[in-house]
Amino acid sequence: MSARAGTKKKILEMSEKLFVEQGYSNTSLRQITTKANVNLASVNYHFGDKKTLVRAILNRYLVKLMPELHQQLIALNQKDSFTVEEVLSSVKMPLVGLNELQPNGMGRFLLLVANGYSDIQGHLRWFIVTQYGKTLSLFTESILKANPAINREQLFWKLHFSLGAFVFASASSQALSELASSSLNIEAQPINIVDRAISYISAGFEK
Repeated sequence: MSARAGTKKKILEMSEKLFVEQGYSNTSLRQITTKANVNLASVNYHFGDKKTLVRAILNRYLVKLMPELHQQLIALNQKDSFTVEEVLSSVKMPLVGLNELQPNGMGRFLLLVANGYSDIQGHLRWFIVTQYGKTLSLFTESILKANPAINREQLFWKLHFSLGAFVFASASSQALSELASSSLNIEAQPINIVDRAISYISAGFEK
């Protein structure tokens, strides 16, 4: 790996760590450069500004997630009929696949997405819609096809409330697993928690 590539990787890794822990607004470029032991000129050279850096962090996951999700949705839409739960379940394996990128990749990605909302990072949502709009549209249209009784306004709120519930369940899966073990004396693996979350959330789309 060249020195420049090594520097870029250090910036990406440290930025992601800080963005996950502190959020985007609370993380400064000075913090990133100090922790990564690089100078500000390196950040400017590789990314230009903080917004571009934020998008690059998230896109490391999106370039793997979105094509896989798109294929899952296309396959699902070949069926004459399907349920909302099946649409939501199409997200599961692409998300779990993010763990191949790095340990707890799914949880880290979801926290990055959640931080984008809590920090009101409008540019981040614009980037996702611009780059992956076809997949997002296919996902929403699939939900409407599964339950035509849902109107667009209902869909908006249901999707955003569902995102919050899913992020909590997935990103906190380790804590939930420990709670289930101590409170219920049962073993709950992260993938089982994701399944439970999908089952719970899908019920909200059926009403």
